[in-house]
This record gives sequence, structure tokens and C-alpha cells, in this order.
Amino acid sequence: MLHDLFSFVRGPMVWIAFTVFTVGSLYRLISMWRLAKKKDSVIFNYFSIFFAIRSIGHWILPFAGVNMRKHPAMTVVAFLFHGCLFAVPIFLSAHVILFKESWNISWWWMPDMAADIMAMIVIGCCLFFLGRRIFLKEVRYLTSVSDYLILAAVAVPFISGVWAYHQWAAFQAALVIHIVSGEIMLMIIPFTKLSHMLFAPFTRGYMGSEFGGVRNSKDW
Repeated sequence: MLHDLFSFVRGPMVWIAFTVFTVGSLYRLISMWRLAKKKDSVIFNYFSIFFAIRSIGHWILPFAGVNMRKHPAMTVVAFLFHGCLFAVPIFLSAHVILFKESWNISWWWMPDMAADIMAMIVIGCCLFFLGRRIFLKEVRYLTSVSDYLILAAVAVPFISGVWAYHQWAAFQAALVIHIVSGEIMLMIIPFTKLSHMLFAPFTRGYMGSEFGGVRNSKDW
């Protein structure tokens, strides 16, 4: 039973997850572009590649913005979280090997120990974000059930991945949970708050264009 489930989630379910993610992402990007064109087309008139790139480049630097310097702990955690969140799934040796076996493409991968440490960093950052939502009144006020579910959707693939890697008790089941939860996270990206990973370059580019090209000021 477990073997059949493992074969399914490692085979057809992977294709389903990537298809939902790709089609869903394209749909969200195109629909958002059409909505902006219809309701606020003026933004296209003053959108500037120069100011957009300037803004994006500035905001990907730790402590470059005033708000980042005002909240150093949050800044450190946020940069660690996003860096590890993207690096581990892409450069984990097991994932690269799977791509090699499935599509005959491969790239550099990081040492397993480094990936293990980075996965634990992601888990620690998720606990930090959870604590903020529970204990900080101003954050708790803005938190809904969906925020907790999204945080769980991000944390579970890393928790189960670490569990399976260290081969703790019932690690075979943990491996199945790791694969399924990773596929679920991939599929919900276009349709939840996780979609900010799709829209962030455009919203930041818009902000940079407005502040730099229209207001003649910095957006940081």
C-alpha cells in the first residue's frame, strides 16, 4: 500500500503539481495584468524599467531599507527564511538526481549537511513567524486561520524532509508526507498569499517607478 502510494506521488502527482502551478501562475499573472489594464491603465504609462530595477535591487539587500533597520530581528529572519526556502528545494542533491532521472537535466547541488542545516533554519523561521502571530497583538489582529494553514503548508515539507533524511521512526511515511506536502505547497502558490512570490517583482517595480519617476523620491 505504502509502495503504491509512493509510486503515485513520485510519478503522476509530480506532473499534476507542476501543471497546476504553471497553469495557475500564468492565469494569475495574465488576469492581474488584464485587471490592471482595465482599472488602472495609467500605471503602464509611467512604468520605468530603470526605476523598477533600482528598487528591486535595493530591496533585496539586507538592511538597505529604513523599515528593515527598524526591525533587525525580522529582517534577519526574513532573509534567512527566503534564501533557504528557495535554495534547499532547488539545490538539494536528492531533488537534482530526481530531475536527472526524470528529464535528464541536472545542475550543481549543495552538500547534504548544508541542506539539512538550511532546512532546519526554515523550520526555525516558521516557528518565529508563528510566535509573532500568536504573541504580537498587532500581528495577531491581522491573522486569520488561512495564515496559520499557509505557514503549516510551508513548514511541513521541511519538517518531514529532515525527518526522512535522518531516518527517524517511520521515516518511509515521513518521506511520503514530504513529497505530498511539497506538491501541495507548489499547487497552492498561485491561489494563496504565497502568490506574492509571483507578483513581488511587479509590485516592487511599480512602487519604484511611481516613487522614482513620478514623485522623484526613493521608495526605501
